[in-house]
Amino acid sequence: MKTPILIFTLSIFLCVAARAELKWEQNTIELHPNVGDKTAVAHFKYHNTGTTAVHFKSVKASCGCTTTQTQKEMVNPGEKGEVIATFNIGDRTGMQMKTVTVQTDDPNPAQATTVLTLKANIAQTLEIKPTLVYWQSGEEPKPKKISIKAAKDFPVKNITVKSNNPNFESKVEQGNAAGEWTIEVTPKDTSHALWTSLLIQTDYPTEAPKSFYVNAQVTNPPGAPPLLRPNPAAPPAPAPVKSSTPAAIPTPAAGARP
Repeated sequence: MKTPILIFTLSIFLCVAARAELKWEQNTIELHPNVGDKTAVAHFKYHNTGTTAVHFKSVKASCGCTTTQTQKEMVNPGEKGEVIATFNIGDRTGMQMKTVTVQTDDPNPAQATTVLTLKANIAQTLEIKPTLVYWQSGEEPKPKKISIKAAKDFPVKNITVKSNNPNFESKVEQGNAAGEWTIEVTPKDTSHALWTSLLIQTDYPTEAPKSFYVNAQVTNPPGAPPLLRPNPAAPPAPAPVKSSTPAAIPTPAAGARP
């Protein structure tokens, strides 16, 4: 009886002793790319502190704008490495959050899957106010202005603007200081609803100019109730018309004397 118990105890000991354990230095990394950077790159470092090798089964990013790279498919005991996540900034601004899901062959389900988070706080390169201009239906089609101001670290010298609707005209005027502009937008007609998206492009970076969008439309202002028109006064009731037919002469009853 002692032999089976000893084998069972030894097997438990071996299972506990032979374990894989991939430890990550950070599960979340926040980056602050410089103005003009095309990508934000996060390095998620790991260390196999277990006694058996760890194999990567899959490493998947949450979106197509993020790519991943692993240095090796197998991590031996005591080895270190990193998973590299590269986020393509494009025209995005503000706080961006992307995840990378890593799956290994660790027999412990709690450690087999790890979610890594990349946060990129992308500075706004152009300050655009407002991002929407509008005219009420029937309003005089006067130009409306959009102010553009470049960030201090964004060395743009010129911008261009283009409308996707020929019923709107737009032009750019240089502001009082470097890096400042005014865009004037004018609808050709306000008798009916119109809409356009204005594409604003910078001359920096030269190889990949930045693009921004603002909207212009002819409609009621957002959230405003529809225009109310008073009902016309009701016409006076027509006077009763007197009948021109003469009154009927009563007929004497039968047997009555005149």
